[in-house]
Amino acid sequence: MTGIKDVAKELKMSTATVSRALRGLPGVSATTRERVQQTARALGYVPSPSAVRLASGQTNTVAVVVPWVTRWFFASVVEGAEEVLRDHDYDLLLYNLAGSADARHRVFEAGRLTKRVDAVLVLSLQPTDVELARLEALGCPVTFVGADVPGWATVRIDDEQAARTATRHLIELGHRRIGYVGGAGVLDFTAPNAREAGYRGSLAEAGLPHDPSLEVDGAFTLAGGIEAGRRLLELEDRPTGIFAASDEMAIGVLRAARQLDLRVPADVSVVGIDDHELAAFFDLTTVSQPVHEQGRLAARQVLDALAATVAEEWWQPAQVILPTRLLQRGSTRPPRL
Repeated sequence: MTGIKDVAKELKMSTATVSRALRGLPGVSATTRERVQQTARALGYVPSPSAVRLASGQTNTVAVVVPWVTRWFFASVVEGAEEVLRDHDYDLLLYNLAGSADARHRVFEAGRLTKRVDAVLVLSLQPTDVELARLEALGCPVTFVGADVPGWATVRIDDEQAARTATRHLIELGHRRIGYVGGAGVLDFTAPNAREAGYRGSLAEAGLPHDPSLEVDGAFTLAGGIEAGRRLLELEDRPTGIFAASDEMAIGVLRAARQLDLRVPADVSVVGIDDHELAAFFDLTTVSQPVHEQGRLAARQVLDALAATVAEEWWQPAQVILPTRLLQRGSTRPPRL
C-alpha cells in the first residue's frame, strides 16, 4: 500500500511538506499543493481515515451509553441509531454499563468520553447533576433517549400516559382488581417510576383502591415477570387483570399463568408496553411505542447539531415526544362474572 513516504520520495520532498499539502494546511504554495495531489493520485495514495480525523480534531464517532445492551428495548434503539450513523459515515462506540454503577461512574465521571467521540447518546438514564456537568464539559452534542432532561435534546415517549392507556384498557373492559408488574429495573432508568405513576393514577381516576399487595417487582426481565406473575396469580383473591410495565415481563406473566393452569384471557387478562418483536406471537395486548424510531431520531439530532457546529449556525435542542397506541390482541377480555 502506498504511503505518504512514497509520495514524498517520488517528489523528492519532505514528508512534512507532503503532509501539509495533502491536509490543506498553510505554508505550502498552490503549485506545490497541486503537484503533491497529482502525484498522490497517480500513486494511488489514500490517506488513513484515523489520520484525517486526528488532523481535523473529529473522530466521526458517536458514543452510545446503554444501561443493558442485551435487553430488547436498548438493543433496538441502538440498532436504529447505528443505521442512521452508518449512512452518514459515523462509527458507533458502545458503552454497555451492564447494570453496573461502577461502570456508569467510569463512563460519566472518569473522563472516558473525553476526546474520543464527536457526540453522545444516553439511553434511559436520568442523569445526576454531576453527570450533566461532565457531559456539558465535553462541548459536544448530547441527546437523551427515554428521559426528560430540561434544556437538553431528548427523544422519548410519555411513559406515564402509556401506562394509563394500558391500565384504562383493563378498567374499560370491566376489571376492578388489577395487578401491576414493574420494579426499579437497573441503574434507576427512567421508565419504571412513570409507568407505576400511570397505573396508580388510572386506578385513582376510576375510584379503585390502591392495594400494595397487587404491585410486584418483575425487574423488567422475562424471568422476573414469571416470578411476579406467579406471586400475583397464587393470591387467594387474585387479580382478574394484570398490567406489566414491559412486554418481556408480560410474556413472563403469560408463562406463569400457563404453569398454574390458568387460561389467558378467560381467567386473567394481561397487557404490556412496547410491542416487543414477540408480542404478536404471544397474542399479547400491548401499548406500542416506536422503539427503533427513537434511536433513529436521536442519531439525527446529534448529526444535525454537528452539522450546525461546522457551519457555525445556532442549533436549538429539541424535546421530542413520540406517540404510543394500544394494540388489542387476544390476551385481554372482560372478566368473567
